[in-house]
Amino acid sequence: MEASVERLVFVREDEFTVARMTAEGGPGFVAAGRALAGVQPGETLRLTGEWGEHPRHGRRFTATACERVTPSTVPAIRAYLGSGLIRGIGPRLAHAIVGRFGEHTLEVIDKEPDRLREVIQIGPGRQAQIVQAWQEQQSVAALMLVLQGFGLSPLLAAKIYQAFGEQAGEVLATDPYRLIGRVRGIAFGIADRIALRSGVPERSPQRIEAAILDRLESAGVRAGHCFLPLTALLAETAELIDQDRALIRRSLDALAAERRVVVEALSGQTVVYPKEQHSREVSLAAQLTRLLRAGSTLPLRAYEEDARLHDDQRAAMTLALTCTVSILTGGPGCGKSHTVRAIAAAVRAMGGTVTLAAPTGKAAKRLSELTGLPAMTVHRMLAHTPDESSLFSDTPVRADLIVVDEASMLDLHLATRLVAAIPSGSHLLLVGDSDQLPSIGPGSVLADLLDVAEIPRVRLTHVFRQAGDSGIVQAAHRVRAGELPVLPGRGGFWFEEVDDPAEVAERVIHLATVAIPRKQNIPPGQVQVLCPMRRGTTGTSEIGRAIQDRLNPARDKLPEHWSGSSVFRPGDRVMPIRNNYDKNVFNGETATVTAVLPQDRLIRLTTDDGRPVEYGFDELDDLTHCYAISVHRAQGSEYPFVVAPLVNEAGGVMLRRRLLYTLITRARSWVVLVGQRDALQLAVRRLGGRRNTGLSRRLHQP
Repeated sequence: MEASVERLVFVREDEFTVARMTAEGGPGFVAAGRALAGVQPGETLRLTGEWGEHPRHGRRFTATACERVTPSTVPAIRAYLGSGLIRGIGPRLAHAIVGRFGEHTLEVIDKEPDRLREVIQIGPGRQAQIVQAWQEQQSVAALMLVLQGFGLSPLLAAKIYQAFGEQAGEVLATDPYRLIGRVRGIAFGIADRIALRSGVPERSPQRIEAAILDRLESAGVRAGHCFLPLTALLAETAELIDQDRALIRRSLDALAAERRVVVEALSGQTVVYPKEQHSREVSLAAQLTRLLRAGSTLPLRAYEEDARLHDDQRAAMTLALTCTVSILTGGPGCGKSHTVRAIAAAVRAMGGTVTLAAPTGKAAKRLSELTGLPAMTVHRMLAHTPDESSLFSDTPVRADLIVVDEASMLDLHLATRLVAAIPSGSHLLLVGDSDQLPSIGPGSVLADLLDVAEIPRVRLTHVFRQAGDSGIVQAAHRVRAGELPVLPGRGGFWFEEVDDPAEVAERVIHLATVAIPRKQNIPPGQVQVLCPMRRGTTGTSEIGRAIQDRLNPARDKLPEHWSGSSVFRPGDRVMPIRNNYDKNVFNGETATVTAVLPQDRLIRLTTDDGRPVEYGFDELDDLTHCYAISVHRAQGSEYPFVVAPLVNEAGGVMLRRRLLYTLITRARSWVVLVGQRDALQLAVRRLGGRRNTGLSRRLHQP
């Protein structure tokens, strides 16, 4: 049958889609199936399948095949144009256009676009916008057909077009490996499927080089490694493409000759770096050495010392004031923030200048609240250097003392830009908890620097009495020491034992949306759900979707937009997961969706500091919802109440001591863990491996 998509009801991560449909001259109905992946409201579809009864949702059509067709009737054309599929046309303008051209409307837009000016509301600018959007829509539709031929998701078509524009078809036909890293959702496996079906030989150098680069890139994204040992790289690549290691080594040598990778001896083994990671690591080591060897320009004068400082806090102050690079570490309740405040006050009393910064907006705001001093993100401090691949900032950081809090979050890229921007003679104080998770991006900068004995550091170990009374602080210090917290808990820490993962998820959702807000008389927005994993019954995707449906469900006549398996509605809390210098937003900031505008194909946000931002529908991969987030995403943030599932799903691959420690220390008042006791024990017991980095060894070199 042929029917038009009225609205999307549900999209699962595996692309199973449920849509409300309208057939010409018939009643509305519900269709479901993976065949509907990527359909949008307003499209006309030719469906193949069968009718059936769903045990919960009643009668619906299960689609086994779906073909997009050009709408031919006046109502279908009006619905198509008014749905927002063509940027610049909303329901009112669609009515006017179809009123003028009737069933010939789409033919006019396609072949006689100048006639659009016959509609009184359309001037030259709007006409050009409509024509461009129409051409883009037709190009994406053509790409969908190509992808279907390769057995791939049509959802990738818009992303490929966004990355390559009119060259998208040529890239698919001649060099599909270019899609890797440029199009989110396309890793080597998908690009390789396209290439092999297009006739690229299995032993092609193009294919083998792409596989090598993919293994290196995947090691950085998946595990934060800066390099892979040569033997591991050859083994992983051979397993990926089932080719001889000697052949792979020849392709690796070709990549090294072109300086696309760097092969070098490091601590007695041969390792392979992606070019960018090697350049950054070498540069960071050189810039740190420059700062360490520089004479201090900080004016040392008498100042009044805070009498409340503990001995190790005084030692940290001495290092920060006398050493050009120093590190301050310590767990919760040990007074890191108070120490930073005292150091900053001393520098200002001596006539010096201080800049406080942190890797994310949440961390910077928290630093400002704890110290009573202004703080900013590292990105803003670096004057938003537009070229994210640049190793150096055009604007040096002019301050006598630069303090960077939450330094465990600094990845290799950001640390390199930061240190390169600091003039010789200024003091850099890195503050962080070395027992927390490392950065999301490649590198392990804080841990590497702590391995270098020549870099001065103080670890605060004294837990102040007021903090020591907190169940959160007690639990965190026990976990850090490899001990199980006192169960079920007290004074801010609580463990609720539930074995079944589905029951764990439901209990977490209830606690976050009903139980804790009701008991504490707070809005649900003050309760943050943190999950060790993204996928699975207790992952961020499933739990986050359920919380969104309870706190911000779909409403009649209120626009919403589905992007993949995520739906965006006014009122949603979201977080950018990539830096965007053009929009002046950075990874880790949070914002609220204020409007969804189908006609303009964009959503409007207001960031927590009040800035308006717009994201096009084709940019929504850069946003994630905040209803449930990963522990990694929560680094640098603190929430009044935290609820987290803890289960052995997928073998508990993410359960590590650092992750559990970081999770517990994100809560200010209460943290409630719900799950299996053996999962908690596993997380406490399992340490996790070190990342492959060479920074500390480069700093050890004379």
